[in-house]
Amino acid sequence: MNTEQARFNMIEQQIRPWEVLDPRVLSLLAVVKREDFVPPAYRALAFMDMEVPLPEGQCMLAPRVEARLLQELQLQSNDRVLEIGAGSGFMAALLAHSARQVFSLELSPTLAQMATHNLRHAGVSNASVRCADGVQGDRGEAPFDAIVLSGSVAAVPQTLLDQLKIGGRLVAIVGDEPVMRARLHTRVDESSWTQVDLFDTVAPRLQSFSV
Repeated sequence: MNTEQARFNMIEQQIRPWEVLDPRVLSLLAVVKREDFVPPAYRALAFMDMEVPLPEGQCMLAPRVEARLLQELQLQSNDRVLEIGAGSGFMAALLAHSARQVFSLELSPTLAQMATHNLRHAGVSNASVRCADGVQGDRGEAPFDAIVLSGSVAAVPQTLLDQLKIGGRLVAIVGDEPVMRARLHTRVDESSWTQVDLFDTVAPRLQSFSV
């Protein structure tokens, strides 16, 4: 496989047509090596328009979904970000290249260890992975400029919305199959948030939110 050609095709044929036009996001996808975050058995699937299997029944989201969620957060270089569901660590790596600090919570010890290893191997030093239940967020590090849920939920817990700074953004895939929508929540003040539906998609339920 010609890795660089496959990466180029992923960006130009899958991601850009899905309304991911932010040059910063497109550049990141060319630089952060997605194949290094894919389990070796599935390396050939790294650039395909599909979810890649991970241990314990989890998966990496399709590249176009990851890219669109990242774009919608509109991260700034000084932002502090919380990720719920580390998976293999790829989204955390993208976030870390866009923000000052990333805190990623992963319920599965196996995946938390995998993500930590992959991030270290990629030389990412401003993202940390903690084995914890993401439903409660991370009160010790809150508030955050941005929060991303790397999987679907039936509804976004108020606990997470409360951990946004005023002006902070949260993106999540919300709903139940067959109808789910990516949704952007923005904190307006101490007691109110706006929400905007971004696009329709379907994603596996985050492990923390499956019961």
